[in-house]
Amino acid sequence: MREWGRIGCIGFGGPPTHIRLLRDMCVERRKWLSPIEFEDAVTACNLLPGPASTQLAIFCAWRVRGRSGALVGGAAFIVPGLVLILAMAALFLQDSPPRAVLAAGAGAGAAVAAVAVHAAAGLLPASWGRARDGGTGYKWRWGIYLFAGIVSAAVIGPWLVLVLLACGIFEAGLGQRESGSAPLSIAPMPLLALGSLSLGTLSSLTWTALKVGALSYGGGFVIIPLMENDAVRVYRWMTGGQFLNAVALGQITPGPVVQTVAVVGYAAAGLIGGVLAALVAFGPSFLFVLVGAPHFDRLRTSPGVRRFLDGAGPAAIGAIAGSAVTLARVLTQPWQYVVLVIAAAVLLLLRRGVVITLLAAAVAGIVAVSAGFPLPR
Repeated sequence: MREWGRIGCIGFGGPPTHIRLLRDMCVERRKWLSPIEFEDAVTACNLLPGPASTQLAIFCAWRVRGRSGALVGGAAFIVPGLVLILAMAALFLQDSPPRAVLAAGAGAGAAVAAVAVHAAAGLLPASWGRARDGGTGYKWRWGIYLFAGIVSAAVIGPWLVLVLLACGIFEAGLGQRESGSAPLSIAPMPLLALGSLSLGTLSSLTWTALKVGALSYGGGFVIIPLMENDAVRVYRWMTGGQFLNAVALGQITPGPVVQTVAVVGYAAAGLIGGVLAALVAFGPSFLFVLVGAPHFDRLRTSPGVRRFLDGAGPAAIGAIAGSAVTLARVLTQPWQYVVLVIAAAVLLLLRRGVVITLLAAAVAGIVAVSAGFPLPR
């Protein structure tokens, strides 16, 4: 528990940092897993919906101490970042937060769209490499899937998952016809965006968090349009500016961006809502690993699953990029667009880290407001 808790406390920087720290602990120092076993675990977790690095932490704990280890280790990995993000949510979402806090949030929030583009850009090379190996026909389809994801995230936000599933099913069906193999079963696929609950705030929050935890194929940014639609447009738990602050907090605290849902929960129902949203959002990750861990190797090598991901994967990357449109759309002040452009240059051209970029954007927000520029409406 101590080792997983340590990673949960120092794991700033998102999945790459988490994976590096877990490998150092489980493979290099403790020798709990072989290098091949660890790489296979990384691959298998990337095939599941939900935060892959969190699932990897749960899986490594499962390999060491079984189901009890998975529960304790996973909780130790998640809780430090959750406590920190809820504390920051209380500061940012109070009735009359200090002007400096609002300015810092406006600055960091302005840079979030650039972070989404940066996340998508980091996934493109590997995906395009697989597309080149798949032949001319698949390269064209890869481009179509990518474009479909971009447009869907920017235009139809909450129904984005249906586009991801459609791309995956189409590619899997095409591969099945070409190979003559058994068709891909999609029964386990989470079709959770097909309904809605209206049994009060906690029920609505539970439904939103469940969609977040079970539909985030391709990284946490895929679910940003879905979360934004529920939190800002449907239930009006927070404003667009507050949602940007929530995403920024999810980036500068240790842990996955999915923890943003805890801020949404806090805005909806206070501390109880924040804890409930986190429990529901991370629940599927524990369930997938505890139930599926013995079958990870078979999942990773399944031709049907691989073909499905060949279609859904590029669409998910496009959705991450397209979420930048949703995030930029809520900016209201010209100086915020200046911060956005500078942040994009810092991330994409100078290749600086996400955390330092967001912190610098927060400082820029404080400087801008101190110089007389208005806070966002």
